[in-house]
Amino acid sequence: MTPFALTPEMLSTLGKTFYPTGHTMLMFADESAARDAAAKLSEAGVPGADIAFVTPQAIIDQIGPTASDADNPLPSPGTEGATVRAYIKLAREGHAGLLVRTDDDEAVEALRAGLDGTPFVMGQRYRALVIEDL
Repeated sequence: MTPFALTPEMLSTLGKTFYPTGHTMLMFADESAARDAAAKLSEAGVPGADIAFVTPQAIIDQIGPTASDADNPLPSPGTEGATVRAYIKLAREGHAGLLVRTDDDEAVEALRAGLDGTPFVMGQRYRALVIEDL
């Protein structure tokens, strides 16, 4: 598991909102639950380099500001701004996240299998043109 760091590749082309295509963002009740889930994913064979630990502060400080321009220059047809605002709300309540590389259906199935029975508060898979609820 690596610490989260926002990169330009994680932003949408229009509006520069958090949109990490090929990844899934999972929110957990707290940092301990997120770390436990990361350990389960690693045990299930998900490479540690494909799992980033996202602290509540990282969500607020790094991801949060990307929602400010989500509707500029035009209103967004998508939900990325609203999704970021949901992450911020959860982070302020102490929730932590994992950003996991899921660039194909096989990776998503490995994620689901690895987390079998592990509760998460919110899960969003970012695909090329759609955010999919998990």
